[in-house]
Amino acid sequence: MRAIGLLGGSFNPAHAGHRYISLEALKRLRLDAVWWMVSPQNPLKDAADLAPFQARVEHARAVADHPRIRVTEIEAQIGTTYTVDTLSVLVRRFRRVRFVWLMGADNLVQISTWERWPRIFALVPIAVLVRPSYAFRAQASIAARRFATAKVAEARAAGLARRKPPAWVFLHIRPHPASATSIRAKRSHREHVSARDAEDIADPRT
Repeated sequence: MRAIGLLGGSFNPAHAGHRYISLEALKRLRLDAVWWMVSPQNPLKDAADLAPFQARVEHARAVADHPRIRVTEIEAQIGTTYTVDTLSVLVRRFRRVRFVWLMGADNLVQISTWERWPRIFALVPIAVLVRPSYAFRAQASIAARRFATAKVAEARAAGLARRKPPAWVFLHIRPHPASATSIRAKRSHREHVSARDAEDIADPRT
């Protein structure tokens, strides 16, 4: 049976940090592949801030650039919005695949606000990858406390995909500095500066 990691999100935009944690997951969890599931619309985020779906998918493919990282449009194809529904479909449809849900420590902090979140722990094993400033909060979160007895020792992470859920592990990897939020902020700043410069050139009084 193949072991596949699932990394979901808006990928707005995809960046080197997504690729880095995918490669770490491939190695530390002994996965055969990682699927990036680009969400058409994250229900917890403002649609106005999202780049067009296909643009995000194409950019993600350019960033992934690895034979064992596959960028998918699964949620758009099956018409699901919530992670729990997407995982339910995948587990039912791919019976000979062992899926592992991958997420950053920031998402472990907020997963208790997700739709039917305990069901996610019941569907697939989960690997939580450390993110700067979230390690302590994540391990003290509602979800971590509720599923404390299902936590797997990090030294046994390689066997996570073969465990029956609920099972989750916290992976202490070297933090990567890339952030989609900071990338968007820098891009917005550059666009603002370029627009201001263009106005200055067009106005001979400046």
